[in-house]
Amino acid sequence: METDIQKCFRSKTVFLTGATGFLGKVILEKLLRTTEVKRVYILVRPKRGVEIQERIITWSKDAVFELLHKSKPEALQRVWPIAGDCQESDLGISETDRRLLASEVQIVIHGAATVRFNEPLHVALAINTRATRLMLQLGREMGQLEAFVHISTAFSNCVIHDIKESFYPEHLNCSSEKVLGMSGLVSDELLDNMESALLGSFPNTYTYTKALAEDVILNESVGLPLCIFRPAVIIAAHKEPISGWVDNMYGPMAILFGVARGVLRIATIDNKAEASLVPVDYCANLAVASAWKTIEDCGKSKSPASPLIYQLAPNEKNKITHGEFIRHALDGRNNCPLTKMIWYPFIHCITVPWLYPLAAFFYHTLPAYFFDLALWLSGRKPRLVKVYQKIHKTISILGPFSCKSWRFDMHNTDRLRQAMSEEDRRLYYFDMVSLNWKEYFLHALRGMRQFLGNEAPTPESIAQGMKLIQRLKLLHHLLQIFLCLVAGFAVWSLVKLVV
Repeated sequence: METDIQKCFRSKTVFLTGATGFLGKVILEKLLRTTEVKRVYILVRPKRGVEIQERIITWSKDAVFELLHKSKPEALQRVWPIAGDCQESDLGISETDRRLLASEVQIVIHGAATVRFNEPLHVALAINTRATRLMLQLGREMGQLEAFVHISTAFSNCVIHDIKESFYPEHLNCSSEKVLGMSGLVSDELLDNMESALLGSFPNTYTYTKALAEDVILNESVGLPLCIFRPAVIIAAHKEPISGWVDNMYGPMAILFGVARGVLRIATIDNKAEASLVPVDYCANLAVASAWKTIEDCGKSKSPASPLIYQLAPNEKNKITHGEFIRHALDGRNNCPLTKMIWYPFIHCITVPWLYPLAAFFYHTLPAYFFDLALWLSGRKPRLVKVYQKIHKTISILGPFSCKSWRFDMHNTDRLRQAMSEEDRRLYYFDMVSLNWKEYFLHALRGMRQFLGNEAPTPESIAQGMKLIQRLKLLHHLLQIFLCLVAGFAVWSLVKLVV
């Protein structure tokens, strides 16, 4: 028997943007596997020399669709690619495809975005803000539109620390209308040069342009059946479609992998600060459920004065600190070590800004030069110094988020979950209270090993990793003893000179 959400999506046509992204893939997979949608149009950016259909065929072989292929082998035939690009002034959608979408689509899930924190302002503004306005305009052309879900971020208002499920236009130096209007009048270079003045207290172009996108929705979505979904930092899957599945090294997953490889040894992280992490499958489920609730509310003439906002972050009853996150990450040394490590995995966390460059020199840069010298002498290309340059840049970008705590109100999300049937809560789960973090990270570490490290999850591979880590652990302790002896000798020499 179908659940309420499954009935809602039966025979519906969905337009999904961002389908080739981390969250987008999981949303698409969940829709196709658990509902009988009629069709899912996905926006795909054309690549030079590669047909869109070829890209879809290659992309559909991703591990995330393995379960779908087994349960519904023909499901991906319901996916229809639409050529487009959110960076284009008209979304890059042809008139023919635009008419097609306008006549057939009932549900829009707009998840396309650039998530790079250091994206040039003109690029982030085009993709994250202007494209949202263009999507709203397209939504108004859809005669059968029943729900429009805009995927934002819980950090779109990170300039404050107690974030309600509300709009915060007062934190913008200029309204979205003024910024978008100005972007059409000045060059990209000039706009980028205005970044610091426009951003104000926002730490990067990503959070700023996502805040602007919400301002666009506040001002221009009147009359549309729309809601906003704000997930916190999205990490590897907990249960579905594959436990531990991940396909990128952004944020926390980059830290996990860097530590596991023995590359990342020091970072600007406050162990006591709370980590705002949410598994990608929880996010996909809430995105689907929020579309259902929007349809339900509008069908009952309960449409609110402004769009409802649903936030998802760790619950007050089940928080996790960065220190706990690091400890879970280090559990991988005993459970699923990689077979390719350059040193024994460990990490030291500091919060003093001026101390990090000094510590990074001794923990990262200096060893990197010795490592690259060894590579050069063996006839191979040196690479570690460049790797650390990228790592240090990333650490500086993530700094504002790894040393602070935020509190996210989730009253709307809790009410949504309570409105769902018991079977829907089981099928489209997103209850953060019930998440066992220790169990979660065990699966996440194994997923990181398999999908980011490309190491088979076999007993033989795990055994090989265990042998390597024992050797590295011995070398690590020998180095510690050697350094302590050197330091002791230096102190003894100084004391002898003084005396």
